[in-house]
Amino acid sequence: MDKTIKLRVKKEIDNKSELKVLKLKGTLISKGYTEIIHIEDENTAYYLNSFSTSPDNKKEVEIFVLDYITEHDLADTVSLIKVKE
Repeated sequence: MDKTIKLRVKKEIDNKSELKVLKLKGTLISKGYTEIIHIEDENTAYYLNSFSTSPDNKKEVEIFVLDYITEHDLADTVSLIKVKE
């Protein structure tokens, strides 16, 4: 059974950060971690982005996302939400 990964993304961000977030999503797809990322409003300040990945990839994806956030200075923009399973 696939595992869900959720990202909280700030709605009001500058163009530079927006490009970094788009690159993150594109990389998740191009690396084959997922085929589609679902986006919904969480509240007035954040979007909730969620996608499914295989159980074998879950830990690798989480590490990739956390490293990407750190390397691209997105800690104030994107956060990984731990999903209880």
